[in-house]
Amino acid sequence: MKHSIEEIELKNGAKGLLIDIPAASVMCTRVHFRGGMRYAKSPEVAEIAHVVEHLSFGANSKYKDEQEYESDFTKNGAYHNAWTSDFSVCYETECADFEWERILNLKRIAITSPKFSEEELKSEKGNVRSELTGYMNDYPRLLWPRLQQAIGEDVPSLRERINTLPNIEVKDVREHYRRTHTAKNMRFVIAGKIKHRKKEIIKNLEEWELKEGQRFEPPKDELHSSKAVLIRRKDANNLTFGFSLVTPRYISIPETYAMTALNHILCGTMSSKIFGEARRRGLVYGMGSSTSLSLNYTSWDFDGEVNEDSAEDLFDLIQREMTKVLNGEISDEEIEAAKTYLLGRYQMGAQTVNQIVDYYSYNYFSNDTYNYYDNIPNIISKIDKPTIVELAREFAGSGIKAFVAVGSCEKALVNSLEDRLKF
Repeated sequence: MKHSIEEIELKNGAKGLLIDIPAASVMCTRVHFRGGMRYAKSPEVAEIAHVVEHLSFGANSKYKDEQEYESDFTKNGAYHNAWTSDFSVCYETECADFEWERILNLKRIAITSPKFSEEELKSEKGNVRSELTGYMNDYPRLLWPRLQQAIGEDVPSLRERINTLPNIEVKDVREHYRRTHTAKNMRFVIAGKIKHRKKEIIKNLEEWELKEGQRFEPPKDELHSSKAVLIRRKDANNLTFGFSLVTPRYISIPETYAMTALNHILCGTMSSKIFGEARRRGLVYGMGSSTSLSLNYTSWDFDGEVNEDSAEDLFDLIQREMTKVLNGEISDEEIEAAKTYLLGRYQMGAQTVNQIVDYYSYNYFSNDTYNYYDNIPNIISKIDKPTIVELAREFAGSGIKAFVAVGSCEKALVNSLEDRLKF
């Protein structure tokens, strides 16, 4: 969808992007605070940000409870949600174009005037406990926090998060909200028919009653390598694995696309070097690789599920193909095919207002930067072999890596698999 974009800064210090999409029939809004779980006042209440998020659409200055607010908010089909991560809490809404102003006002009411009652806190602590307990049976969700710990990130495991819930009181919720939900700590992205509503939108945002506050800096960890970790689960019928190679910097947008091309070559399709060959040989049903940007580092991640009797063959394959990349053994034809694939994904990637908001929010909420969507074809065209190989060598040679598996196997097998990841 054709669009134009403008960054604005409000008088109160909040900043954001207004994305005008003339053909839009909906308006999407994201409001972000750097106030996730890493900003809890103490480890004893580590889950506080998640609890605040769950309470965000509860009782407020206008509505007596979540049910009343929800009924009014959704009566014309509008949608809202919120999510929490290590660093972020983000509030999302999507509505029909005709009711954009009503929904933006309801969003303002929820974010700026929550009541945080004892009754709702009790209910939401139970809901959060249920949510996290369910994740304990989701092996990838169980695995990745442990991998973060293995490379030195100061994050709790799922079990540790659950154990903090009884410690959280209303006063903790209010303290975390007051400290994190401030104007200078707020970023937003609003997309839809903006052109003739810009003044009204800015006026609305200027009226949000938030303290000035400050924009929080990302916590910094001493990252390091780790020995292989096995999370033993007796009922696991196969091995769920994940490993990361980490560079201690936030890579650039062109570098991100170069790594995306490499991940496509290695694990993107049934004809890829690792996943495609593993499928052809019957070694694995599903696995993948990706590049993930944290606020302080970038990780090159691989994950999947494999039967124990196929695991060593799969990791031999991974080791062989990764070594080829590090030796520069990538053909020009492979790179050109990956670039063509990325260009196709680009043309498919902005068909909806939500897709456009997703694209701009990712980097803007992380580091206040954005790259105009129409620039992507030029970035893709400049992907080349030297850049790909140099980046792969940077990740592999950083000395920061970790391997974690969930399964019922012996630790010796996991150690054997890790030994095959020495590139």
